[in-house]
Amino acid sequence: MSKKFDITTSIFYRWRYWIGYGTIIALLIGLLLVAGFLIPGAVSDSEYRSIINTSSFDPWSDLTNLPFYLLQHVTLAIFGVTLLGIKLPALILGFVTAICMAILLRRWFSPGIAVLASILAIATGQFLFLAQNGATGILYLFWPTVLLLLGTLVANRSKGHGLWKILAFIAAALSLYTPLSIYVLIAIASAVMIHPHLRHIIYRLPRYRIIIGGVIMAALLVPLALSIIQRPRIGLTLLGIPSEWPNLFENVQTLLSQYFSFMSLGNQSILLPVFGFASILLILYGLVRLIKTYATVQSHIILAWTVLLLPVLLINPSFVSIMFVPQLLLLASGFEGVLRRWYRLFPMNPYARVVGLVPLIILVGSMVLFGLERYAYAYRYAPEIVQNFSRDILVIPDTEHLVVSSEEFELYTAVAAYKPDLKIFTPDAITSLGDIYAVTAAAYDSETIPDQIISSGRSQDGVRFYIYK
Repeated sequence: MSKKFDITTSIFYRWRYWIGYGTIIALLIGLLLVAGFLIPGAVSDSEYRSIINTSSFDPWSDLTNLPFYLLQHVTLAIFGVTLLGIKLPALILGFVTAICMAILLRRWFSPGIAVLASILAIATGQFLFLAQNGATGILYLFWPTVLLLLGTLVANRSKGHGLWKILAFIAAALSLYTPLSIYVLIAIASAVMIHPHLRHIIYRLPRYRIIIGGVIMAALLVPLALSIIQRPRIGLTLLGIPSEWPNLFENVQTLLSQYFSFMSLGNQSILLPVFGFASILLILYGLVRLIKTYATVQSHIILAWTVLLLPVLLINPSFVSIMFVPQLLLLASGFEGVLRRWYRLFPMNPYARVVGLVPLIILVGSMVLFGLERYAYAYRYAPEIVQNFSRDILVIPDTEHLVVSSEEFELYTAVAAYKPDLKIFTPDAITSLGDIYAVTAAAYDSETIPDQIISSGRSQDGVRFYIYK
C-alpha cells in the first residue's frame, strides 16, 4: 500500500513564506524600475514644483518636507536633471516603504494574509505612482508606515527594542516636517492612552530611554519650531488647513470620486480611483470587522486615524494619500475575514480548506493583473492623464542660451541650477544673444524661421524647442 503524500513535508511548503517574500521583493524591484523609467517615463507637474522647491530651498524660512528636498538636492547634484536624478528619492523611499509595509502586515496578520496584502499593496496604482513620482507625495505613505512599524516593534518588545524606541522618537520628529503627520501621531497616542495593554507597555518603559528620546526629538524639532514662529502660515500647512475656506459640497464629491469613480480615470496626474472595486469591497468588510472588534489595539489605531483625518480630507481632498496605510490594513483584515469564514464552513475537511484557496488565489491574481494593466495603459495612453506629463526638461537642447516664456522662467531657472553651462533668458533678451540659442515652444515667435526643431511624440503640441544656429 502506497504511503499517502503529506504536503507539510514538501520543500515548497516548508519554504512557502520565503518564496512568498522573495516574490514580493522581485516584483517590487521590477515594478519600481518599470514605473520609474518607462511608465510614464516623463515628468509630472508635481515633480516640476518639487524641482523648483529643491533648487530654491531656504532652510531659514520654510522647512516643510525638509528630508525629501535634502535628498532630492543630493540626487540632482549627482545625476543632474534626469529621470534618475528627479525620481531616485521617491524610488528609494518607495522601496523602504514597501518593505516596511510587508513587515508591518506580518506583525499584524498571519503570514499568508501578509504576503497577499503586500503583493496587492505594491501592485496598486497609487503606490506605484507615488513611488516613482519625484515629489513629496511618497512621504504620506512612508511616514505612517514607519511610525506604525516602529510602534509595533516597541509594543511587542522585539529584539533590539531599545534601538526601536530611539528610532521611533527620531521618526516622529522628522515626520512632523510633513503635512498631516501630526494626526498620525495623535491617532497612535490616543490609542496608547485609551487601550489598557498599550498603557501598561508605556508604563514599563525605562524612563531614561524616554528622556533620551524626548531630548533627541526636541532637538530635531527646533528648526521647525523657529520656522513656524517666523512664518505662522507653515503651521497651518502642516495641519492641512487651506488658505481659503473650500466648497465642502464639491470636496465631498471629489473625495467620493477618488474612491468610487470606477468608470473614470480622473483628470489629474494620478490615476483614480485609488483602489479597484474588489479592493473597496474588502476594505469595507475589513472596516466592519474592526468596528465589531473595537477593543483591539489595531481597531483603536485605525478608527482614531480615520476619525481624525476625515474632517481634514473634507476640507482638503488632495491629501487622500494619507489614508493609504490604514486602508491597506483594512484590506488585509477583509482578506483575513473571508478566509476565516471559509475555514469555518469546513473545520475538519482538509480538502475543502485547500480547495478554498483556489478562488482566493484567482481573486488576488486578477486584482494584481487588472491593477497593473490599468496602471500601464492609463499612464501611457489615457489623454486626460498623459497631458499632465512632459519630457521637456529631459530633452533640453545642447545650448548655452535658452529662451523661455515668463511662465516657464522659474522652472528652467531651477533646472539651470543643476546645469552650470545653461543660461536662461526671456524673449526680450533675444537680440543680445547672438546667433546661437534655443527657444521653447511657449516663447516662440512665429515671425522667425528656426534652423532645427525638436518635437515629441504627442498628437498635440508636439513641437517643444526651436534651435537657431
